[in-house]
Amino acid sequence: MGQDLSMDVYCSTPTTEGSIRHHRVRRILAATLIVLLTNVAQAQQPSDPAAPTVSIPNFWNPRARGERVEAPQTGRAVRFMTDDEFPPLHFAGPDGAPTGFAVELARAVCERLTVMCTVQARRFDTLLDALADKQGDVVAAAVPLTPGLRARFLATRPYFRWPARFIARKDRSLPAPSVTALAGRSVGIVESSAHEAYLKAFFSKAARKTFTDLSAAQSALKRGEVEYLFADGLSLALWLNGQEAEGCCTYSGGDYLENRYFGEGIGFVTRTEDAALARALDDALQRVWDDGKYAELYLRFFPISPF
Repeated sequence: MGQDLSMDVYCSTPTTEGSIRHHRVRRILAATLIVLLTNVAQAQQPSDPAAPTVSIPNFWNPRARGERVEAPQTGRAVRFMTDDEFPPLHFAGPDGAPTGFAVELARAVCERLTVMCTVQARRFDTLLDALADKQGDVVAAAVPLTPGLRARFLATRPYFRWPARFIARKDRSLPAPSVTALAGRSVGIVESSAHEAYLKAFFSKAARKTFTDLSAAQSALKRGEVEYLFADGLSLALWLNGQEAEGCCTYSGGDYLENRYFGEGIGFVTRTEDAALARALDDALQRVWDDGKYAELYLRFFPISPF
């Protein structure tokens, strides 16, 4: 089946192979993350007995399962739209076609619904307007689920969320974070971030040290200038296993997912008039989790889990 650099057509039949940022900054970040993901994947092969277990999140409630919901039959393909500069969720593959966790999850959903789908890459900041203008049917990208979004569109339950995590140097043998353990201990955070607000609210006795950006905070932790760093788990996962960290640090404690601070996550977004499609996508996502495809894709794109 032919494809070009901007559109990937995907048929779901069993025989088929299965925050807005400045455009330039996103491109640079994308290139960096792709290199990091490649290094991580090569360094941690499944055959390595010493490789750490990857924690796979479950965002579905088994009690919520109902009868199977079929996709509405419109006589045409369901048109997914994404951005190709935000790995590992969505980026351009070696052949130029869109790929990534969100994109491959969309393809898996199409298989479960037995519908023809297309995936088209667009600039991130145009996705919602293109959806409203009916240039596509579903957005599969890292668009946060917010009250403002829900006022304009429908969305599935989240299929990915942004956990906050603590990390610390491996050679310090520090206790897992708790209100008591962090009292008086230095914690690096990015100033004016949700993570700073959360730390102030729930770990008020920690000695906060703010930085203008995450890179500066990571460097400070690596040099031992702070004892912990509290930030976005996905960004930390990529850094921990990249060359810059040099194996200095590791996660400490568990993940933090409070909606009020870290958002609801991301889901597939549709127009309000496409409620039947949204319900079908939700049901298909549950089935993708149930049959193990979600776990397969998660391990493929998140060899180091942010959870």
